[in-house]
Amino acid sequence: MLILTTYDTDVEIERAVEAGAVGYLLKDTTAEQLAEAVRSAARGETVLAPRVAERLVALMRRPAPVVLTPRERDVLGAVADGLSNAEIGRRLVIAEATVKTHLLRVFAKLDVSDRTHAVVVALEKGLLPR
Repeated sequence: MLILTTYDTDVEIERAVEAGAVGYLLKDTTAEQLAEAVRSAARGETVLAPRVAERLVALMRRPAPVVLTPRERDVLGAVADGLSNAEIGRRLVIAEATVKTHLLRVFAKLDVSDRTHAVVVALEKGLLPR
């Protein structure tokens, strides 16, 4: 599928690619460029308008948002309050081992290796209230 459109928004480009488009051209494409794009697409090659290619590269470079579960936020908030794992377990009525599991997941999501760094990064990213 080769798309020829006036839309070059991230959402439209993503939808086209997810739908299986091998090419995405804008209406300012010349007749010669369009003919060559059709031949390229028929060979299975990817064909992108330069502006579209720039947007896709920018989109790919954008870091994925970090999403913590409500329980992970609860555990990390308790860490920010200075509680130990045992104290967090008592506050949230969960086992200390469960607290450790949540913390390991938080560390992985935030790409950190300790509690203090996790709190700092979470605050920077707006994942915890100040």
